[in-house]
Amino acid sequence: AHEKDPFRHERIIMARHYRILNGVGRIKHAKPKPRYYPSSSPWYRRSFGVSAAQAATGTAGRRKMSAMELIAKRRRGERITMVTAYDYPSALHCDLAGIDVVLVGDSCGMVELGYDTTQPVTIDEMLHHAKAVVRGAKHPLIVGDLPFGTYEVSPEQAQRTAYRFVKEAGVDCVKMEGGRKMAPFASKVVNGGVAVMGHIGLTPQHISVLGGFRAQGRTAIKARELVDDALALEDAGCFAIVIECVPPQVGEAITEALEIPTIGIGSGPGTTGQVLVYHDMLGMTVHPHYKAFTPKFCKKFVDLGETIRQGLEGFKREVESGSFPSLQDHSPYKMSNKEQAMFEEMMKEDEEERKKKHVINAEKMKNSDEYDVLNLYGGG
Repeated sequence: AHEKDPFRHERIIMARHYRILNGVGRIKHAKPKPRYYPSSSPWYRRSFGVSAAQAATGTAGRRKMSAMELIAKRRRGERITMVTAYDYPSALHCDLAGIDVVLVGDSCGMVELGYDTTQPVTIDEMLHHAKAVVRGAKHPLIVGDLPFGTYEVSPEQAQRTAYRFVKEAGVDCVKMEGGRKMAPFASKVVNGGVAVMGHIGLTPQHISVLGGFRAQGRTAIKARELVDDALALEDAGCFAIVIECVPPQVGEAITEALEIPTIGIGSGPGTTGQVLVYHDMLGMTVHPHYKAFTPKFCKKFVDLGETIRQGLEGFKREVESGSFPSLQDHSPYKMSNKEQAMFEEMMKEDEEERKKKHVINAEKMKNSDEYDVLNLYGGG
């Protein structure tokens, strides 16, 4: 019965509000007409506090993901999905796709802001992007990536930065790079009330020390150190750990050693979940700068970059040829014949004066153009 009528409980509550007094001291319950309320209906939106977008797209009624739910998924043997997002549209797409975790990564510095590394990204830039993501993704767990130089000085600095992400941007938790040395920093943030996701293996913020974007844990000693790093972060209170660019057997060994979820990126299929950069997995950018930094481990699930390029070139071509916009298909706003006639009469009143001004302005523009062509102002 509940499967056929998922709103049975809500209808019963509504019926109680419509009780009718029938005589002295007698109460007769009105029998509401059986009714189904689709999630797109105005009544559903008003009653359950969901937006029109949530109701229309089917996200209404989904539970908000939490750090504890991720740990529960790991215990149940369920895989976890995580994708980066840096703005409202990408966050909304991740939400609609049912992605578990959205990471506002400092990788936005490379794929959104054009930096060569993640190191130049500032906390103000990250907060700006995080706020937009929070507005777009209502159901995934939202993780804010602490940028380089904003948490490594002391545990207190890490805690202050984490507080800014939670209070100003509204993220659910934060991520910080580093192994055993960062365990006291993670512990401080967790004890201060902010959940922390760890990050070991290739830590892009530390490329100055690592010598570039290089795989980690490729020797037995280094691999064992990564296991110890992960255990230390788990003891510090991290609820999950990102493992980046390590051999598959190392990623699997770390996952088996922990009780908390591991999110792999370029670390094989043995981790609890996987994360990819939004722009990488969707093939959104075809610029040479982007191609130079696209990781080898990334799978392109769709080639949006080529589609976007074709769309932009089509727009340019049709505008230049005059075929867009057309009067029939793309000019929807009409004027009545009466108003059009009045408008034409009004334009005739000062037609001669406007023609004179047009000649004067055309001459000014012509003179300016000649100065520009002759490079009189030192232009190249």
